[in-house]
Amino acid sequence: MKAIFLTKTGAAKNAFEQRETPIPEPKAGEVLVKVQGFGLNFADVMARKGQYQDAPPLPSILGYDVCGFIESVGADVKHLSKGNRVAGMTRFGGYAEYAVLDARACVKINDSMNSAEATALATQYCTAYYSAAEVVNLHKGDKVLIHAAAGGVGTALVQYCKHKGCEIFGTAGSEAKLKLLKENGVHHPINYTTEQFDEQILKLTDGKGVDVIFDSIGASYFKKGIKVLAAGGRIVGFGAADMSDAGNIFVTLKRGLGFGIYHPAEFLMSSKALIGVNMLRIADNKPEVLQRCFENVIRMYNEKVFQPVTGKIFKVSEIADAHEYLEMRKSIGKIAVEW
Repeated sequence: MKAIFLTKTGAAKNAFEQRETPIPEPKAGEVLVKVQGFGLNFADVMARKGQYQDAPPLPSILGYDVCGFIESVGADVKHLSKGNRVAGMTRFGGYAEYAVLDARACVKINDSMNSAEATALATQYCTAYYSAAEVVNLHKGDKVLIHAAAGGVGTALVQYCKHKGCEIFGTAGSEAKLKLLKENGVHHPINYTTEQFDEQILKLTDGKGVDVIFDSIGASYFKKGIKVLAAGGRIVGFGAADMSDAGNIFVTLKRGLGFGIYHPAEFLMSSKALIGVNMLRIADNKPEVLQRCFENVIRMYNEKVFQPVTGKIFKVSEIADAHEYLEMRKSIGKIAVEW
Protein backbone atom coordinates (compact mmCIF):
# COMPACT_ATOMS: atom_id res chain seq x y z
CA MET A 1 0.00 0.00 0.00
CA LYS A 2 0.97 3.64 -0.34
CA ALA A 3 1.60 5.69 2.78
CA ILE A 4 2.85 9.17 3.58
CA PHE A 5 5.90 8.95 5.84
CA LEU A 6 7.26 11.73 8.00
CA THR A 7 10.96 11.36 7.23
CA LYS A 8 12.39 14.49 8.86
CA THR A 9 11.21 17.23 11.17
CA GLY A 10 10.92 20.85 10.09
CA ALA A 11 9.21 22.59 7.19
CA ALA A 12 6.28 20.72 5.66
CA LYS A 13 7.64 20.90 2.10
CA ASN A 14 10.69 18.82 3.08
CA ALA A 15 9.19 16.55 5.73
CA PHE A 16 7.11 13.97 3.86
CA GLU A 17 7.73 11.15 1.42
CA GLN A 18 5.28 8.71 -0.18
CA ARG A 19 6.44 5.10 0.12
CA GLU A 20 5.20 1.56 -0.37
CA THR A 21 4.72 -0.42 2.83
CA PRO A 22 2.93 -3.68 3.75
CA ILE A 23 -0.78 -3.62 4.50
CA PRO A 24 -1.24 -4.13 8.27
CA GLU A 25 -3.33 -7.00 9.61
CA PRO A 26 -6.00 -6.53 12.27
CA LYS A 27 -5.59 -8.38 15.56
CA ALA A 28 -8.38 -9.44 17.88
CA GLY A 29 -10.66 -6.51 18.59
CA GLU A 30 -9.38 -4.51 15.60
CA VAL A 31 -10.57 -3.70 12.08
CA LEU A 32 -8.69 -2.95 8.88
CA VAL A 33 -10.06 0.08 7.03
CA LYS A 34 -9.45 0.99 3.39
CA VAL A 35 -8.97 4.70 3.87
CA GLN A 36 -10.90 7.23 1.81
CA GLY A 37 -9.56 10.20 3.69
CA PHE A 38 -7.68 11.15 6.84
CA GLY A 39 -7.92 14.24 8.98
CA LEU A 40 -5.28 16.73 10.02
CA ASN A 41 -4.93 17.79 13.63
CA PHE A 42 -2.65 20.30 15.29
CA ALA A 43 -0.82 17.43 16.94
CA ASP A 44 0.30 16.45 13.41
CA VAL A 45 1.95 19.84 13.04
CA MET A 46 3.61 19.50 16.44
CA ALA A 47 4.88 16.01 15.51
CA ARG A 48 6.21 17.25 12.19
CA LYS A 49 8.12 19.98 14.00
CA GLY A 50 9.53 17.50 16.52
CA GLN A 51 7.52 18.97 19.41
CA TYR A 52 5.09 16.14 20.16
CA GLN A 53 6.52 13.66 22.64
CA ASP A 54 4.02 10.90 21.84
CA ALA A 55 4.98 10.82 18.15
CA PRO A 56 6.65 7.59 16.96
CA PRO A 57 10.32 7.66 15.89
CA LEU A 58 11.17 8.60 12.30
CA PRO A 59 10.38 7.50 9.69
CA SER A 60 6.77 7.29 10.82
CA ILE A 61 3.20 7.45 9.57
CA LEU A 62 1.18 10.13 11.34
CA GLY A 63 -2.59 10.34 11.47
CA TYR A 64 -5.15 10.17 14.26
CA ASP A 65 -8.42 9.82 12.37
CA VAL A 66 -9.65 8.24 9.15
CA CYS A 67 -12.81 7.36 7.30
CA GLY A 68 -13.36 4.61 4.77
CA PHE A 69 -14.67 1.08 4.35
CA ILE A 70 -13.90 -1.93 6.50
CA GLU A 71 -11.74 -4.38 4.58
CA SER A 72 -11.55 -7.07 7.26
CA VAL A 73 -12.24 -7.59 10.97
CA GLY A 74 -10.26 -9.30 13.67
CA ALA A 75 -11.56 -11.84 16.13
CA ASP A 76 -14.14 -10.76 18.72
CA VAL A 77 -15.47 -7.85 16.63
CA LYS A 78 -19.26 -8.21 16.59
CA HIS A 79 -20.71 -4.76 15.83
CA LEU A 80 -18.84 -4.12 12.58
CA SER A 81 -18.39 -6.13 9.39
CA LYS A 82 -16.66 -5.97 6.02
CA GLY A 83 -18.07 -3.26 3.78
CA ASN A 84 -19.29 -0.95 6.55
CA ARG A 85 -18.41 2.69 5.98
CA VAL A 86 -16.84 3.96 9.18
CA ALA A 87 -15.00 6.79 10.87
CA GLY A 88 -12.56 6.22 13.63
CA MET A 89 -9.46 7.14 15.60
CA THR A 90 -6.05 5.66 14.93
CA ARG A 91 -3.00 5.40 17.17
CA PHE A 92 -0.96 6.97 14.35
CA GLY A 93 -0.88 5.24 10.94
CA GLY A 94 -3.72 7.25 9.40
CA TYR A 95 -1.73 8.74 6.49
CA ALA A 96 -2.03 5.50 4.50
CA GLU A 97 -4.28 3.64 2.07
CA TYR A 98 -5.09 1.12 4.83
CA ALA A 99 -5.18 1.60 8.59
CA VAL A 100 -5.85 -0.65 11.57
CA LEU A 101 -8.23 0.69 14.24
CA ASP A 102 -9.42 -0.54 17.60
CA ALA A 103 -13.03 -1.50 16.88
CA ARG A 104 -14.13 0.44 19.98
CA ALA A 105 -12.80 3.63 18.37
CA CYS A 106 -14.74 3.06 15.18
CA VAL A 107 -18.40 3.76 14.30
CA LYS A 108 -20.59 3.37 11.24
CA ILE A 109 -21.34 6.51 9.25
CA ASN A 110 -23.62 7.30 6.33
CA ASP A 111 -22.48 7.61 2.73
CA SER A 112 -23.29 11.32 2.47
CA MET A 113 -20.73 12.40 5.08
CA ASN A 114 -17.51 13.78 3.56
CA SER A 115 -14.02 13.02 4.86
CA ALA A 116 -13.68 16.26 6.80
CA GLU A 117 -17.02 15.82 8.57
CA ALA A 118 -16.33 12.17 9.39
CA THR A 119 -12.84 12.69 10.77
CA ALA A 120 -13.96 15.78 12.70
CA LEU A 121 -16.54 13.66 14.52
CA ALA A 122 -13.85 11.11 15.36
CA THR A 123 -11.28 13.46 16.85
CA GLN A 124 -12.49 17.04 17.33
CA TYR A 125 -16.01 16.19 18.43
CA CYS A 126 -14.96 13.31 20.67
CA THR A 127 -12.40 15.63 22.29
CA ALA A 128 -15.05 18.31 22.74
CA TYR A 129 -17.63 15.89 24.10
CA TYR A 130 -15.19 14.29 26.54
CA SER A 131 -14.00 17.72 27.71
CA ALA A 132 -17.45 19.27 28.09
CA ALA A 133 -19.65 16.32 29.04
CA GLU A 134 -17.39 13.82 30.78
CA VAL A 135 -14.89 15.91 32.74
CA VAL A 136 -17.03 19.07 33.06
CA ASN A 137 -20.77 19.04 33.60
CA LEU A 138 -22.05 22.24 32.02
CA HIS A 139 -25.32 23.83 33.12
CA LYS A 140 -27.65 26.38 31.59
CA GLY A 141 -26.36 29.88 32.21
CA ASP A 142 -22.73 28.87 32.80
CA LYS A 143 -20.26 31.41 31.43
CA VAL A 144 -17.83 29.56 29.18
CA LEU A 145 -14.71 30.83 27.42
CA ILE A 146 -13.53 28.86 24.36
CA HIS A 147 -10.13 29.70 22.92
CA ALA A 148 -9.64 29.21 19.16
CA ALA A 149 -13.40 28.92 18.91
CA ALA A 150 -13.40 28.82 15.11
CA GLY A 151 -11.13 25.76 14.97
CA GLY A 152 -12.19 22.13 14.88
CA VAL A 153 -12.58 21.43 18.61
CA GLY A 154 -13.62 25.03 19.19
CA THR A 155 -16.51 24.73 16.75
CA ALA A 156 -17.64 21.51 18.41
CA LEU A 157 -17.47 23.11 21.85
CA VAL A 158 -19.49 26.11 20.67
CA GLN A 159 -22.22 23.80 19.39
CA TYR A 160 -22.28 21.79 22.61
CA CYS A 161 -22.33 24.89 24.84
CA LYS A 162 -25.10 26.40 22.75
CA HIS A 163 -27.06 23.17 23.18
CA LYS A 164 -26.59 23.37 26.97
CA GLY A 165 -27.73 27.01 27.13
CA CYS A 166 -24.41 28.51 28.23
CA GLU A 167 -23.27 32.10 27.79
CA ILE A 168 -20.39 31.72 25.34
CA PHE A 169 -17.21 33.80 25.06
CA GLY A 170 -14.95 32.86 22.17
CA THR A 171 -11.54 34.00 20.92
CA ALA A 172 -10.36 34.06 17.33
CA GLY A 173 -7.70 35.90 15.33
CA SER A 174 -9.46 37.54 12.39
CA GLU A 175 -12.58 39.53 11.63
CA ALA A 176 -13.82 36.76 9.32
CA LYS A 177 -13.56 34.23 12.15
CA LEU A 178 -15.22 36.61 14.61
CA LYS A 179 -18.13 36.99 12.21
CA LEU A 180 -18.40 33.22 11.98
CA LEU A 181 -18.37 32.90 15.77
CA LYS A 182 -21.28 35.30 16.02
CA GLU A 183 -23.19 33.35 13.38
CA ASN A 184 -22.49 30.10 15.22
CA GLY A 185 -23.93 31.36 18.50
CA VAL A 186 -20.98 32.87 20.38
CA HIS A 187 -22.41 35.72 22.43
CA HIS A 188 -19.10 37.52 22.96
CA PRO A 189 -16.49 37.08 20.16
CA ILE A 190 -13.05 38.44 21.16
CA ASN A 191 -10.19 39.16 18.75
CA TYR A 192 -7.06 37.96 20.58
CA THR A 193 -4.78 39.82 18.14
CA THR A 194 -6.19 43.26 19.00
CA GLU A 195 -7.71 42.77 22.46
CA GLN A 196 -6.52 41.31 25.76
CA PHE A 197 -9.05 38.56 26.31
CA ASP A 198 -8.70 38.64 30.10
CA GLU A 199 -9.49 42.36 30.21
CA GLN A 200 -12.49 41.86 27.95
CA ILE A 201 -13.79 38.96 30.04
CA LEU A 202 -13.65 40.99 33.26
CA LYS A 203 -15.32 43.93 31.54
CA LEU A 204 -18.10 41.78 30.07
CA THR A 205 -18.76 39.94 33.35
CA ASP A 206 -18.54 42.96 35.67
CA GLY A 207 -15.38 41.51 37.16
CA LYS A 208 -16.94 38.13 38.06
CA GLY A 209 -15.12 36.04 35.47
CA VAL A 210 -16.17 32.78 33.79
CA ASP A 211 -17.08 29.32 35.06
CA VAL A 212 -15.23 27.20 32.51
CA ILE A 213 -12.35 27.82 30.11
CA PHE A 214 -11.51 25.44 27.28
CA ASP A 215 -7.88 26.16 26.41
CA SER A 216 -6.09 24.70 23.38
CA ILE A 217 -3.36 27.37 23.34
CA GLY A 218 -1.66 27.24 26.72
CA ALA A 219 1.36 29.32 27.85
CA SER A 220 0.34 32.87 28.80
CA TYR A 221 -3.30 32.14 27.89
CA PHE A 222 -3.44 29.74 30.81
CA LYS A 223 -1.90 32.24 33.20
CA LYS A 224 -4.37 34.93 32.18
CA GLY A 225 -7.19 32.39 32.30
CA ILE A 226 -6.57 31.64 35.97
CA LYS A 227 -7.13 35.32 36.72
CA VAL A 228 -10.56 35.41 35.08
CA LEU A 229 -11.78 32.09 36.47
CA ALA A 230 -14.61 32.46 38.97
CA ALA A 231 -14.76 30.52 42.23
CA GLY A 232 -15.66 26.93 41.44
CA GLY A 233 -14.31 27.44 37.93
CA ARG A 234 -12.42 24.93 35.83
CA ILE A 235 -9.83 25.22 33.09
CA VAL A 236 -9.80 22.30 30.66
CA GLY A 237 -6.52 22.23 28.74
CA PHE A 238 -6.32 20.05 25.65
CA GLY A 239 -3.47 21.59 23.67
CA ALA A 240 -0.55 23.98 23.62
CA ALA A 241 -0.72 25.59 20.18
CA ASP A 242 1.24 28.62 21.38
CA MET A 243 4.29 26.37 21.77
CA SER A 244 4.26 25.18 18.14
CA ASP A 245 6.23 28.12 16.73
CA ALA A 246 8.59 28.63 19.65
CA GLY A 247 11.57 28.25 17.35
CA ASN A 248 14.42 27.66 19.83
CA ILE A 249 15.04 26.43 23.35
CA PHE A 250 15.05 29.92 24.87
CA VAL A 251 11.72 30.92 23.34
CA THR A 252 10.30 27.51 24.24
CA LEU A 253 11.44 27.94 27.84
CA LYS A 254 10.02 31.45 28.01
CA ARG A 255 6.65 30.33 26.72
CA GLY A 256 6.67 27.29 28.96
CA LEU A 257 7.23 29.54 31.97
CA GLY A 258 4.33 31.61 30.67
CA PHE A 259 2.00 28.98 32.14
CA GLY A 260 3.08 30.15 35.59
CA ILE A 261 4.01 28.12 38.67
CA TYR A 262 1.24 27.08 41.02
CA HIS A 263 0.81 25.27 44.34
CA PRO A 264 -2.15 22.94 44.94
CA ALA A 265 -3.15 25.10 47.91
CA GLU A 266 -3.93 27.94 45.52
CA PHE A 267 -6.54 25.81 43.79
CA LEU A 268 -7.92 24.59 47.11
CA MET A 269 -8.27 28.06 48.56
CA SER A 270 -9.93 29.50 45.45
CA SER A 271 -11.93 26.34 44.66
CA LYS A 272 -10.62 26.24 41.10
CA ALA A 273 -9.52 23.27 39.04
CA LEU A 274 -7.14 22.50 36.18
CA ILE A 275 -8.03 19.46 34.07
CA GLY A 276 -5.75 18.10 31.37
CA VAL A 277 -7.17 16.17 28.41
CA ASN A 278 -5.11 13.88 26.18
CA MET A 279 -7.35 11.68 24.06
CA LEU A 280 -4.48 9.32 23.22
CA ARG A 281 -4.22 8.49 26.91
CA ILE A 282 -7.97 7.91 27.10
CA ALA A 283 -7.86 5.69 24.00
CA ASP A 284 -4.92 3.69 25.40
CA ASN A 285 -6.17 3.25 28.95
CA LYS A 286 -9.95 3.68 28.86
CA PRO A 287 -11.17 2.65 25.39
CA GLU A 288 -14.65 2.03 26.77
CA VAL A 289 -14.84 5.76 27.64
CA LEU A 290 -13.78 6.68 24.11
CA GLN A 291 -16.40 4.33 22.70
CA ARG A 292 -19.09 5.91 24.89
CA CYS A 293 -18.05 9.40 23.77
CA PHE A 294 -18.03 8.44 20.10
CA GLU A 295 -21.49 6.85 20.33
CA ASN A 296 -22.85 10.02 21.96
CA VAL A 297 -21.18 12.19 19.33
CA ILE A 298 -22.90 10.24 16.55
CA ARG A 299 -26.20 10.45 18.41
CA MET A 300 -25.88 14.23 18.72
CA TYR A 301 -24.88 14.46 15.06
CA ASN A 302 -28.06 12.59 14.10
CA GLU A 303 -30.02 14.96 16.36
CA LYS A 304 -28.46 17.94 14.47
CA VAL A 305 -26.78 19.25 17.62
CA PHE A 306 -23.34 18.58 16.16
CA GLN A 307 -22.74 19.91 12.67
CA PRO A 308 -19.10 19.55 11.61
CA VAL A 309 -17.70 22.35 9.48
CA THR A 310 -15.54 21.42 6.51
CA GLY A 311 -12.46 23.62 6.38
CA LYS A 312 -10.81 22.29 3.26
CA ILE A 313 -10.13 18.93 1.62
CA PHE A 314 -6.73 18.38 0.01
CA LYS A 315 -5.36 15.62 -2.23
CA VAL A 316 -2.61 13.33 -0.93
CA SER A 317 -0.16 15.02 -3.30
CA GLU A 318 -0.89 18.27 -1.43
CA ILE A 319 0.03 16.99 2.04
CA ALA A 320 2.65 19.72 2.56
CA ASP A 321 0.16 22.42 1.54
CA ALA A 322 -2.42 20.96 3.93
CA HIS A 323 0.05 21.07 6.82
CA GLU A 324 1.03 24.66 6.06
CA TYR A 325 -2.62 25.67 5.80
CA LEU A 326 -3.33 24.25 9.25
CA GLU A 327 -0.13 25.60 10.80
CA MET A 328 -0.84 29.13 9.60
CA ARG A 329 -4.28 28.95 11.27
CA LYS A 330 -6.06 29.74 8.01
CA SER A 331 -8.61 27.01 8.59
CA ILE A 332 -12.17 27.32 9.78
CA GLY A 333 -13.36 23.82 10.58
CA LYS A 334 -11.75 20.46 9.81
CA ILE A 335 -9.03 19.86 7.23
CA ALA A 336 -8.90 16.46 5.55
CA VAL A 337 -6.75 14.75 2.93
CA GLU A 338 -8.14 12.22 0.44
CA TRP A 339 -6.55 9.47 -1.64
